[in-house]
Amino acid sequence: MRKTIINCAVTGAIHIPSQSKYLPITPDQIAKEAIAAANAGAATVHLHVRDPDSGKPSMDLGMFREVCREVHKISDAVICITTGGAPTMSPEERMIAVSALKPELASINMGSINFGLFPMMDKIDEYRFDWEKPYLEGSKDLVFRNTFYDQERIFAIMDECGTKPELECYDVGHLYNVQYWVNKGLIKPPFWIQMVMGVHGAIQPSVANLVFMKETADKLFGDDHIFSVLAAGKHEFSIGTLGVIMGGNVRVGMEDNLYIKKGQLAKSNGEMVTKIRHIIEELDFEIACPTETRKILNLKGKENTTF
Repeated sequence: MRKTIINCAVTGAIHIPSQSKYLPITPDQIAKEAIAAANAGAATVHLHVRDPDSGKPSMDLGMFREVCREVHKISDAVICITTGGAPTMSPEERMIAVSALKPELASINMGSINFGLFPMMDKIDEYRFDWEKPYLEGSKDLVFRNTFYDQERIFAIMDECGTKPELECYDVGHLYNVQYWVNKGLIKPPFWIQMVMGVHGAIQPSVANLVFMKETADKLFGDDHIFSVLAAGKHEFSIGTLGVIMGGNVRVGMEDNLYIKKGQLAKSNGEMVTKIRHIIEELDFEIACPTETRKILNLKGKENTTF
């Protein structure tokens, strides 16, 4: 019987500190949250870093190294480093940590999209830091750049590092972009596809949309792909659970959603992993441990990173 991989994205670059006092900001907080998520059952942890004083998204290599070393030392979880960074960052900025640290997994965004963060402003009464409001407001005129040229360079870096790409698909067309690179021989099976739903400017979370995404992936890649579902906001647990039932895996965490249930902020990423694990196990599915996940995804092993 197949086992379900739980991913946890512990901080991201979407939410701002004003939205939740529980959002991890410092390297120490991010590392502790990642370790707690792993202890709760997450086989992989997806990592961003932030400026420890303001919480602003960062690609500082020193902070990435600090977080990854701590998680690597204490936990057996598979570490996935972002090459998405933040929508406002250049592709060059977003590649730094993977090049230096050579993780087992790293995310890569499979297409350029409008990335609207500004709808979140309607629910924020007061901002803690000066950068937050312009950051959200500026996304009205923001294209998150992920061109074929950018993707080609990132794939080359990952290949040199022995890092498996986690293919972030924000819309159906992004699956066809994956197919292009498969046909070019730049990525090898099993293809690890993250179906991202709920970004303002891309495909939205619904049963019909998830079925469409899965049917398209099945048609393009057959048994050569493994998929995970990331449903942003209030749909995180419901659509994520549907993805598991459909034969996939699931991602939770404060990058994608700040609430454990309606009207109640999550106090930790571990709490979110515990909830989805409980749902999965109540449905008689088993979760995959890190060792099993490495085998499922054909990863190089944590001993081959440079954390």
